[in-house]
Parts: sequence; structure tokens; C-alpha cells
Amino acid sequence: MADAPAPAAADSALAPPLEQLRRLAAELRLLLPGVQDGEAGEPTEEFNREVFWRRLNEAAEKVSWEATTLTTAFSRAPLPSPQEVQRICEQVYAAIKVIIAVYSSLPKDQGTTLRKLVRGATLDVADGMVQLLEVLVVTPAQSPENSHLISYNSVWEACQQVPHVPRDNKAAALLMLTKSVDFVKDAHEEIEQAVEECDPYSGLLNDSEDSSGDSSDVDDELGFPSIRDVCWSEADRELMIPCLALVRASRACLKKIRVLVAENGKKDQVAQLDDIVVASDEISPSVDDLALSMYPPVCRPAVRISAAKLVSVLRKALEVTKASHVNPQPEDSWIPVLFHAVDHCMDRIKELTQSEIEL
Repeated sequence: MADAPAPAAADSALAPPLEQLRRLAAELRLLLPGVQDGEAGEPTEEFNREVFWRRLNEAAEKVSWEATTLTTAFSRAPLPSPQEVQRICEQVYAAIKVIIAVYSSLPKDQGTTLRKLVRGATLDVADGMVQLLEVLVVTPAQSPENSHLISYNSVWEACQQVPHVPRDNKAAALLMLTKSVDFVKDAHEEIEQAVEECDPYSGLLNDSEDSSGDSSDVDDELGFPSIRDVCWSEADRELMIPCLALVRASRACLKKIRVLVAENGKKDQVAQLDDIVVASDEISPSVDDLALSMYPPVCRPAVRISAAKLVSVLRKALEVTKASHVNPQPEDSWIPVLFHAVDHCMDRIKELTQSEIEL
């Protein structure tokens, strides 16, 4: 279909302008799953990194140009003629097909992590164009709404980001590791802030037990949340200590891995860098799961399960890193120290949740 004309141009009797845009948006949207699931084609010649990035940047610039042309044509009344819209649609369709084709030319041996980032950038561009077309279809040119301008800015920003995509798998790995560090940092700060904000209520549990036991029963009958449902008990706070320590260990683990990749990572060790990123990518979601389980009302078995999953993920990431080229001294002491730290946290969590597990 790469050589086929844009669907809006297929009919000898041209459709009205907005109908042409609607058809083009639908046709472009059909291309997106192929980008998401697409595999790299077999290289027919030796990969030239400089040529690839030049072609990708030029393709993004072309899409940006076509987005400007499209927005300008439909930003004022009257609408352009069906023939003019046909020409614009053909150029938009061709520009999107080109950037997808350039992405598809990136071989697998350049790294899964790098391909993932290039794929994401390509999808942002293509999806942004689809959204712009769909907005133009439903927003009249003379409308005071500026939705089409917002959508144009989305396409433009996506195109502007293409030159900033990492150029090799090591740079891509460092970017992904940095994002994981930041996600875990945010999760840790969020749960600590939640604990601090709950401090003013810390004495209410004892007061309610002494003087307002009937009120708790009434709240339960009416379906209102009790203080136990919205605040941590002393026992909960004791459990949070090793949980938060486990989150801090997760962040320390990611930061250490990132430093090793930055200092010792080799661009030609593509597979090992991908393995490190894949293992490390599981840490942030596991931290989120643990953090969610820590909010009141605390379900201790759920906390224990989430913590055990996080420990397993951390151990896997550490083992993969330890066995890779980024760790030139396998006897380095920091990895055993982190192993010991996460195991100690898990032992304490098991101790504090054992009574609920035995029920």
C-alpha cells in the first residue's frame, strides 16, 4: 500500500473537503497498530547510523510542514476546494508513510531499547496528525474555538522531539534508567508526604476508642469511612518503616545501575544493555504496587505480596547487572550490600505481617 495514493484521492468524483479529511484520518489510524507491533525488516545493506537519523529528522520536518499547510488551509473560511484538499491529503499521507518507513528501517541489532524510543516518537507524530485531522473535521473553520491550533501544536511538538531521541542503545538505556529513577523518587516522596499529612489525626484512634465507640458503629452502618479507613494506626506505621526502606533501596539500586551503565556501558553490547533495561523497567511498577498497598485501610497480606514481588524484581535486576559487562568487578561490594538490605526489609515485613497470614 506504500505506493497507493491517499484514500481521499481514490474517487474520480472528489468528496467534500471535510469528508476527505475524515477518510484520511481513518486511514492513518489504521497504520498505527502496524507501527506499535511492527518488526524491523531484514537489512538489505549495512546500516548507516548517520543516514538513518538524517532521514528520520527530514521525515519529521516534512510532517511538521504538512501539518502547518493543513492547519493554515482550514483555519479560515471559505474551506479550500476539493481539489486542493485532495493535494493536501496526498502529501500528508505520503509524509506519514515516509516517517513510518524510516522507523521500520532501524534494524533489531541496534537495540530493542533504542527501537522502542524511536517507535514511540514515530507514533507520537502519526497519532498527533490523526488527532489534528479529526479536530479539523468537527471544528468549523470560522469557529472561535482553538482546538485545531492545540492539535497542531501537538504535532509540531512531536516532530520537534524527534531530533532529541537518543542516537544509540546506550544513550537509550540511560534515558530509560533515568526515568525509572525519577518515577521511584516520586513514589517515595508521595507516600512520605501522605504520612506527614496524616500526622494531625494520629491521636484520634485512641480518643475514638475511649469516648466515641458508638459513633464508629454509626459510621459503619451509614457507609461513612471511619478514621481507621483514612489514617494509619501505630501498627501500620511500624510496617511502613521497612516498606519505605525497601522503596529507598529500589531507588538506590536503579541509581547504581544507571551509574554503571554510564561509566562502563559499551555501545556494541546491545543485548546486555537491553537485558538491564528490561529487568530495571519492572522496578518502578512494582514500587507503585507496594505504595498503593500501603495506603489505609492497610491490607497486610497485600503489602506482603507486593513487597515480595518488588524484592524478586530487585534481585533479578541486580543479578542481570552483576553478570553483565557494566560490572567489571563482580566482587564489588555494593551489590551484596543491596541484596542484604532488601532481604532485611523483607524479613521485617514478614515478621510484622505473619499474624495475618496465619489467620
